[in-house]
Amino acid sequence: MDASAIVLFQADLRLADNKALFFACKNSAPIIPVFIYSPEDEGAWAPGAASRWWLHHSLSSLKSSLAAAGANLVIRRGPFAESVNRILAESGARSVYCNQRFEPAARRLESEVEASLAKLGVDFHRYNSSLLFHPELVRTSDDQPYKVFTPYYNRVTRLKSEQPLPRNKRLNPASVSLDSLTVSDLDLLPRIAWDEGLMSVWTPGEAGAQKQLRKFLSEGLALYAAGRDRPDKELVSRMSPYLHFGEISAQTIWQEVVRISETTGGGESGSEKYLRELVWREFAYHLLYHFPDTAEQPLRQNFEHFPWRRDAGGLKAWQLGMTGYPIVDAGMRELWKTGWMHNRVRMIVASFLVKDLLIDWREGARWFWDTLVDADLANNTLGWQWTAGCGADAAPFFRVFNPVLQGEKFDPDGNYVRKWLPELAKLPATMIHKPWEMPADVLGRYGVTLGRDYPEPIVDHSFARQRALLALAEIKGDQPGKGRLKKV
Repeated sequence: MDASAIVLFQADLRLADNKALFFACKNSAPIIPVFIYSPEDEGAWAPGAASRWWLHHSLSSLKSSLAAAGANLVIRRGPFAESVNRILAESGARSVYCNQRFEPAARRLESEVEASLAKLGVDFHRYNSSLLFHPELVRTSDDQPYKVFTPYYNRVTRLKSEQPLPRNKRLNPASVSLDSLTVSDLDLLPRIAWDEGLMSVWTPGEAGAQKQLRKFLSEGLALYAAGRDRPDKELVSRMSPYLHFGEISAQTIWQEVVRISETTGGGESGSEKYLRELVWREFAYHLLYHFPDTAEQPLRQNFEHFPWRRDAGGLKAWQLGMTGYPIVDAGMRELWKTGWMHNRVRMIVASFLVKDLLIDWREGARWFWDTLVDADLANNTLGWQWTAGCGADAAPFFRVFNPVLQGEKFDPDGNYVRKWLPELAKLPATMIHKPWEMPADVLGRYGVTLGRDYPEPIVDHSFARQRALLALAEIKGDQPGKGRLKKV
């Protein structure tokens, strides 16, 4: 057995700008690439159905890329720490390299591995290869974590980000032969074929990430500032699932956008707006790292007593895209079909669930977790707590989106609704976001009967808004940014 190095792939399923892989190779050790699937170690946040679909195809892509570079990916099932120890015993490896994850369960697992390896005298090397900056590096002047985005953004943009590392084109694999599962053995794909829509939209893997980035930079970035809130236009990057699975690094995207910004003059350009979105992602991880309970509990303590309603029928209608509000339903059907939803529409559908229906934000977070291909614990948590008004730098709860006005503003021609709600496709743009206001006989001329072809609204928005404000009045002592959660 040679003194080889295990490279643990986690949320970094790429060869380019992969610090763990790069430095393992730089240290001249023969490498053993390993992926350990251990959903049981993730607790309540094991990968959802859409994430498992993506993971299957991403692992297949990684395995092919490693093979082309001369190495084989060893795939095992967890538990995570036990599997690492088993591979060490089988291989005789004397060092382990990995890129850090920042979710609470992942941090715990890495700590267990670190302690176990220390007892064995095995070197453990960890790197930040998923964020621009480690959450511990960005602190306030009094050495505290940030809870408000703007000062966090101002601080981060004064820091210098690293240049991406080059891709390892040829690898030096260890000579030891280890048993490995196939990707299919992990049983990640759905047993009932509901994934046709995902297949038609996405290309998981490192090559897919690079292709999508080139498309956005050439076709969307210049128009991003003006068009990023328009779900009827393809102007956003759609890089979120690739970032979540680590098929491309934040550093790579940052440097490419900066390069373009420098040639176009910056200012209020698409480049500046998009870089701000990357920092928002960093802020999400910053909060989850320092306040790990926020995936389950509101950061603002008073929201623990918020009078959420139990409404199984309303929740189901929301999940199925059958609320009777076209912009909401279009978003939810896009999500079910493609595993993704435009960010503006995510805010609209989240506001509807939390404020029009008064359903606990955690119900929405769980549904997104199961159905989004970019289901990311940090971003999912921040997004839902922001909408519910119970997190750091959150939108105030009394800001209740009007789904009709939101639809008219951001889908003015109704094309987004027509795409995802074909039953309303013939309606004029002036009425497509409020079909219940049309006389029944006029609506019938467009082939629509409410209650048969498309549902009546399940709640009156004006009533729901007042109900939400009354519910807010029941909780006292709202102190922005303050909560009882433990800081770590």
